[in-house]
Amino acid sequence: MGIDGNNLLAESLKKQGVEYVFGIVGIPVIETSLAFQAAGLKYIGMRNEQAACYAAQAVGYLTGKPGVCLAVSGPGLLHCIGGMANAQVNCWPLLVIAGSCPEDHEGIGGFQEWLQVESSRMYCKYAARPPSVRLIPQHVEKAVRLASAGRPGVAYLDMPATLLTAETEEDKVPQDYNAGAIRPAHPDPALVEQAAELLAQAERPLLIVGKGAAYARAEDAVRQLVDNTKIPFLPTPMGKGVVPDESQWCVSAARTQALLQADVILLLGARLNWMLHFGQPPRYAPNVKVIQVDISAEELNNSIKSEVAVHSDIKPFTEALTKKLAEKKFSLQPAGNKWWQTLQDKQKKNTEFVEAQANDKSVPLNYYAVFKTVQAKIPKDSIIVSEGANTMDIGRGILLNNQPRHRLDAGTFGTMGVGPGFAVAAAMWCRDHAPNKRVICVEGDSAFGFSGMEIETMFRYKLPVIIIIVNNNGIYSGFDKNTMQEFQSYGDVAQSTPPTALSPEVHYEKMMEMFGETGHLCRTVEEIELAIKKAVSVVDKPSIINILINPQSNRKPQTFNWLTESKL
Repeated sequence: MGIDGNNLLAESLKKQGVEYVFGIVGIPVIETSLAFQAAGLKYIGMRNEQAACYAAQAVGYLTGKPGVCLAVSGPGLLHCIGGMANAQVNCWPLLVIAGSCPEDHEGIGGFQEWLQVESSRMYCKYAARPPSVRLIPQHVEKAVRLASAGRPGVAYLDMPATLLTAETEEDKVPQDYNAGAIRPAHPDPALVEQAAELLAQAERPLLIVGKGAAYARAEDAVRQLVDNTKIPFLPTPMGKGVVPDESQWCVSAARTQALLQADVILLLGARLNWMLHFGQPPRYAPNVKVIQVDISAEELNNSIKSEVAVHSDIKPFTEALTKKLAEKKFSLQPAGNKWWQTLQDKQKKNTEFVEAQANDKSVPLNYYAVFKTVQAKIPKDSIIVSEGANTMDIGRGILLNNQPRHRLDAGTFGTMGVGPGFAVAAAMWCRDHAPNKRVICVEGDSAFGFSGMEIETMFRYKLPVIIIIVNNNGIYSGFDKNTMQEFQSYGDVAQSTPPTALSPEVHYEKMMEMFGETGHLCRTVEEIELAIKKAVSVVDKPSIINILINPQSNRKPQTFNWLTESKL
């Protein structure tokens, strides 16, 4: 019996455990999407390929199995490139599948003809075009396996129109297989012993928990390590929740002090890139010793030489280290420990500043007052999606995560526009796997503009995402109406309008009226509280809460610039 490329592709994805496909259809992949649905895959049609790509990678992070992004040929695939780069840099599993022009039209100006495999290769671990219909399953297996194995990343499969419609006899298709989960790499016991000895001798140890620990499902092991040893820890933005933010051992409120004064740092699934200031002075002590644990050997000793560099999965290493430290009877006692006292004093001072700002309810509101109210009123253990400059940076310290993989943000690549796509993916995952959990999408007004039309996707698929727009009229900061009018009165608006300015007090909540619903415009704490209460009660559609804040509101003064220039 014959089977065409569309149906063989769909069946192959299903056999590899793929559950979700996000995309935009057109020639030549309309029949492909229908075949996906017929095979039991869940297809979510998005409004922009880039947002579809963001959604597919977010599902990959949440589930550990690549989400699929389906795109049309030429421009459709090229719109995915930003999303592919984001997933590759973030180390999230993603499979992009794009149609391409018929093979017999290549080289003579075919419709949307482009060198798609070559264009994708820079952003992928694997990029290929199956040479025949019968070999589609082989390439799907390899693409899914490589996207997931080791350090996760992106795979691309190119599917010409002629390949999708061509047929082969089912008995001529090579038997495909699912390789299954790969056993985690275990650490060298001698390196575990070295790490344990270094920590036991440290005066000011610090643990940094990265999103690699979250992806590795290492939360139980890391929590036991922290509870047993009482080592102060810092999470990276998407490492939040591996150990609860509300843990008494979390020192996020003294981050600068902790990094600067630590003499031994244990790095679990985090990279010494710009987010951790490259591990170099002036943000770290010149003689700091780093224990680096990573699934990717290529990452070891990056930027600085690690004192102990361990190639291992996070979970087995952490379990082995916890056992070794218990044998050494190592545990910090905060009550009599000078290091803990230093950090607690700094936390107290910083927290007092934040609390003073958060308790200031004067209108227009500041960021801290907004986030304190949001944190108090959203459901416990919601998945928080966040993007925007100040919105993301300030909100990260106030919007708490006590569960792993419950924060999705701009990540290592600092990509703006990810929010609505991430939120669609998280809401689909919640619908199927945690139906009582809510998704809160916290957006700066600039960030929301990138992918705001995905609100229609949320309506179409009945996803109760609560979108909170923190609206300061600009990028980083904006201006009030009078100031903006004054700027633009000086002459040509293209020369007098500040590049960081957006239109003042845009009523984004009115987008809800396109769907016959009503959004929420808030200026006060009381209005925010009422809006969240109403939004939480809605379970079959999204909500928009548009909060107008002081355009000049900013974060608390920092000891260092946000991006420290290292003297390399």
